[in-house]
Amino acid sequence: MGHAMVMADFLPLIVIGFAASLGLTPLTRQLARRFGMLDQPNARKVHRVPTPLMGGLAIYGAFLLAVLLFGNWPQHIVELGTILVGATWLALVGLLDDRLDLSPWIKFPAQFAAAALVMLAGIRVDLFKGSLIDWLITFVWIVGIINAINFLDNLDGLAAGISAIVAGFMFVLAISQGQQLVSILAAALCGSAIGFLFYNFNPATTFMGDAGALVLGFVLAVMGIKLKFPHQHLAVSWMIPIIVLGLPIFDTSLVVFTRLREGRSPFKGGKDHTSHRLVALGMSQRAAVISLYMVCILLGVTAIIVSQAPVETAQSIGALVAGLGLIAFVALEVVRRSAVS
Repeated sequence: MGHAMVMADFLPLIVIGFAASLGLTPLTRQLARRFGMLDQPNARKVHRVPTPLMGGLAIYGAFLLAVLLFGNWPQHIVELGTILVGATWLALVGLLDDRLDLSPWIKFPAQFAAAALVMLAGIRVDLFKGSLIDWLITFVWIVGIINAINFLDNLDGLAAGISAIVAGFMFVLAISQGQQLVSILAAALCGSAIGFLFYNFNPATTFMGDAGALVLGFVLAVMGIKLKFPHQHLAVSWMIPIIVLGLPIFDTSLVVFTRLREGRSPFKGGKDHTSHRLVALGMSQRAAVISLYMVCILLGVTAIIVSQAPVETAQSIGALVAGLGLIAFVALEVVRRSAVS
């Protein structure tokens, strides 16, 4: 294969993911109504009317279909098989959670199991030459990103749109490095998320629920690990997936920090996310979501530049991104404090 990979090779994955998601989402909406799986409005949530919650099944189903049909299985049977098993497991756990509102004590072990599964299949971070630290980083990364996407699912179109953008940039990065497996996963995920977005953008007629958020987070986390940059120095290449996923990582860090500072459980929902703080500043929900899309696109472009840049330049850019993130963090904490007081 090598660099003979072109985007057109992966077009069927994007198209099938998109079309299947577009077709399946209305079905999941009807199923959700039939089974009473509706997200009820409450003080912690922004939506006003009970909204069907099973859209995540459409994303999962569309992703699965695209990968099964065009996944080039002979070359990637172990890894693709493991990833799909992990995604299926999380879709089921997410569905149960949407129905029964599982406690974190059940949800976390379920996520640990998915992380352990792909690690045993050899999908691991390789920063410290296969040491225990690599296993630990991989584990924290997978569970962290799963929850980061779940946390992002707090305004219409936010988690699906950000996931689509992140997958899109991972697709471009994977193609540039001649990496077929990540290209397959990213193309399928991007198409599936965009198809769902048609129904989920504000005003949303359906939500993805945990069945969607856990699957998206898991696949994005795995792609972040699998993305390799053989021509880039290790001192730089580790930053690239972190920059691409910078927005979900930022939002989760912000929310966990605020909740701990205010003496609340990090797992109890609330209107303290980045998006809610932008709305508190006077933005409409739609404007807040589109602003965050823009930030995510800027981070994606930055990651592409970093992947090609000389080491010193790349590290300077990384430092700049971290600095800007810190400024935004402090600014949004100030917004929160003035809103609460």
